[in-house]
Amino acid sequence: MTRTSPGTGTHASAGAPLDVVEPHVAQNYSPIPVTAATAEGAWITDIDGRRHLDCLGAYSAVNFGHRHPRIVAAALDQLARVTLTSRAFRSDRLEPFCAALASLCGKDMVLPMNTGAEAVESGIKVARKWGYDVKGVPDGRATIVVASGNFHGRTTTIVSFSDDPEARAGFGPYTPGFVRVPFGDLAALDAAIDENTVAVLLEPVQGEAGVVVPPDDYLPGTRALCSERGVLFIADEIQSGLGRTGRTFAVEHWGVEPDVYLLGKALGGGLLPVSAVVADHDVLGVLHPGQHGSTFGGNPLAAAVGHTVVDMLADGTWQRRAAELGDHLHARLRDFVGNGVVAVRGLGLWAGIDLDPALGTGKDFCLRLSERNVLAKDTHGSTLRLAPPLVVTESEIDWAMDRFAATLRQAPVTADHD
Repeated sequence: MTRTSPGTGTHASAGAPLDVVEPHVAQNYSPIPVTAATAEGAWITDIDGRRHLDCLGAYSAVNFGHRHPRIVAAALDQLARVTLTSRAFRSDRLEPFCAALASLCGKDMVLPMNTGAEAVESGIKVARKWGYDVKGVPDGRATIVVASGNFHGRTTTIVSFSDDPEARAGFGPYTPGFVRVPFGDLAALDAAIDENTVAVLLEPVQGEAGVVVPPDDYLPGTRALCSERGVLFIADEIQSGLGRTGRTFAVEHWGVEPDVYLLGKALGGGLLPVSAVVADHDVLGVLHPGQHGSTFGGNPLAAAVGHTVVDMLADGTWQRRAAELGDHLHARLRDFVGNGVVAVRGLGLWAGIDLDPALGTGKDFCLRLSERNVLAKDTHGSTLRLAPPLVVTESEIDWAMDRFAATLRQAPVTADHD
């Protein structure tokens, strides 16, 4: 049955209960019932004045903490100058940003976009164009190999090659041109590549799947196969990149360099959406005026913020911090294995935690954890993800882990952190 929205006289769609807290917001999310009012560093303060340690970091978009002073200052400075021209005109911020990001990646060129999904869609277009113009694949025949358990976004094309029924069902017809193989299986990857394959698209570490780390031979083997078979290796580092795993890019843990980086989330410094496709000229050079674009992509405000993020990563301080604090986080988490936790995975300040299903669903556990002022998010049943901002301290990690332990034991709620 349909329901009347309070005070509007209009009807909400049938089939789902109306959210009484946000009755005018489409119900495409099921958030933890904490309403943020302010945030700073690794902490979020809700509308009732309670402080919560943010252990999700907006899925790695807030790597540098909420409202990092240096990033905010760069944004405020640019707000007083110019924020948007479209790409119809040049801005004085775009080339310096692209040059710095290309250098960070060891590549020649940057295609600036906005959201992570746009970066993935752009990477798909670039790979197909490269396949037709450079590799010589017959028009309309290009295929891209992807991995099971992938999460690259929620556009129609991207969900077409997802194997998550919740993300995919009900959104067909689906975009063709993708071949899905098991993540971590080099033999299956090798068998899937043929004369029409233009790219292999992978998350080096699968985030939405539960922070799944591949076997040590997988990414080096993928790099070798792509080189041998004349196929682009595209690394989706939108969640895993820019310091999260203790390296600038997760592929560095295996000594691998892809042909194409897809970046986003943390590139916007937690302030606004900024994403990019980064590759050498022989790949990105296939694009010509009129073949791809974005009104907001590479806007002066985004370029100023993105350039600041790149500069902050340049000396490796953030990466080292994530590695050291990540070691501490994982040591604490491993203590829970066998005591309500089945397994722990991850790199740096990024962890996937498989809970004993007897404790309830991951969502149930996150709700109980939020009562102890620790914010995390579930995925796929009884798995949790932790990705605290890289500004988090060792004592704050310990504070969160003590509350994690109390939640495992169903201990009473303790006093807030001061």
